[in-house]
Amino acid sequence: MSETSRSLNFIEHIIDEDLANGFSKEKLRFRFPPEPNGYLHIGHASSICLNFGLGLRYDAPVNLRFDDTNPAKEEQEYVDAIKKDVEWLGFEWDTECYASDYFQQLYDWAIKLIKENKAYVDSQSSEDVAKQKGTPTEPGTNSPFRERSIDENLNLFKAMKDGDFKEGQHVLRAKIDMSSSNMLMRDPILYRILHKAHHRTNTDWCIYPMYDWTHGESDYIENVSHSLCTLEFAMHRELYDWFLNQVVEPNNVRPKQREFARRNLSHTIVSKRKLLQLVEQNVVTGWDDPRMPTISGLRRRGYTPESIRNFVDTIGIAKRENVVDVSLLEFCVREHLNKIAPRVMAVLDPVKLIITNYPEGEVEWLEAENNPEDDSAGYRTVPFSKELYIEQDDFKEEANRKFFRLKLGGEVRLKNGYIIKAERCTKDAAGTITEIQCTYDPKSKSGSGTEESLRKVKGTLHWVSAAHALPAEIRLYDRLFTDATPDAYKEKDFMDFVNPNSLEIITGYVEPSLKEAQIGDIFQFQRLGYFNIEKDATPERLVFNRTVGLRDTWGKIQEKE
Repeated sequence: MSETSRSLNFIEHIIDEDLANGFSKEKLRFRFPPEPNGYLHIGHASSICLNFGLGLRYDAPVNLRFDDTNPAKEEQEYVDAIKKDVEWLGFEWDTECYASDYFQQLYDWAIKLIKENKAYVDSQSSEDVAKQKGTPTEPGTNSPFRERSIDENLNLFKAMKDGDFKEGQHVLRAKIDMSSSNMLMRDPILYRILHKAHHRTNTDWCIYPMYDWTHGESDYIENVSHSLCTLEFAMHRELYDWFLNQVVEPNNVRPKQREFARRNLSHTIVSKRKLLQLVEQNVVTGWDDPRMPTISGLRRRGYTPESIRNFVDTIGIAKRENVVDVSLLEFCVREHLNKIAPRVMAVLDPVKLIITNYPEGEVEWLEAENNPEDDSAGYRTVPFSKELYIEQDDFKEEANRKFFRLKLGGEVRLKNGYIIKAERCTKDAAGTITEIQCTYDPKSKSGSGTEESLRKVKGTLHWVSAAHALPAEIRLYDRLFTDATPDAYKEKDFMDFVNPNSLEIITGYVEPSLKEAQIGDIFQFQRLGYFNIEKDATPERLVFNRTVGLRDTWGKIQEKE
């Protein structure tokens, strides 16, 4: 949809109204502010596309800022992964920023608050602070340390900074209103003591600012005009503005916080804490496991940046939260891969097929179209011989009229090849079919123009030449959770809904053209789905991940249940 024809979302309406009321377009600046305490997931994609999309729409800079205020949970690994994900999605940031860059300024502003009698050092335990906060219907009570003198607060705060106290011994709190109806305004904590090394500042600091104190002031330092966050921060807006009121200069840009709804995805969790639990308990192999809803996991599985951006654009920006069916995300990647993925042939559950009247030792190289959706994709050749592999479930000894694949006495066309007829089959002691004997019509070759080649048969099967096919490890990924909302139950743990069949590893056979495929290359295995070369693959060992099937089979399974 073109920029001119699509309707504006409510965030764009807010920005347009600000511009109409005199805000300078040159002062527009946005930011994407992740905390580096985990990998980005599909939920972050909406925020990334929103902020960077606004930057593109209004020709305004967008900062990538890491809100790195908790050294206990943050790591450089996460910083590197976040940068890689944003770049992979196709966006460029103007300035790379870190909240830790502003630690000194934040500290200086905290000193200013103390001197203005707007902050104090509280020496209560965290349990006592929580009790004294009150409830949503009952006001809180003042800390016994709330009226400490300015000098005592300054001395204690400096000693906190110098590392003279143990963790939990003191905190710095803003002095606002313990009877406020908004509990976040009841003397929120500004600083806590943490004797932990920071991934950027090492051990320079023994105190670390809280998120609410850091976030808005960082926006202000960076001249961010519109600070966009999800709905859970709506109650924080009053505190965001109070903190800004303490430092904003009249001629500087004052950030405006506005909230949009988080879009939850069915059969998925997006809590970093719970995703980390999956990693630590070895339910998955890491943050980039192809079953994970992380952007790196989706990338490894074979999703494309275009498909994720299209998904985000399709669900849009809203004011109310809802659950989006994961099948929409799968539809978006399926739609994009259909346009770009080369078609190849692979057999995942092979049974041997012998063409009894085909010349012994002969090999033909048949022409095959690479992508009917792309005229420039060209053609390749695939080997055809007497012994082939087809899928086990593409053959039945007896079948009803609706079975359009191969059955005894029946005919099908082999893709790009000949019409064959099943004559008989061989079984092992358990009754499993181990070989199918067929005959072929040598005049029925696809594209030859003969009368026989134009004859219509109802079924067309994919295949590979047994002598030429390459063995490959195939990883068949499915949804990680069996329930649409695995973390929505108070009486059950989300781990109870882990899908025990979320990964099946099999050995299949692929056509020899894939020998030169590179890690990350994506293909459509004809009639089977979309697959990409897994990063574990080597030149001697092909490994494929299933990105998505050709159809939404999960939905059909659920309908039956």
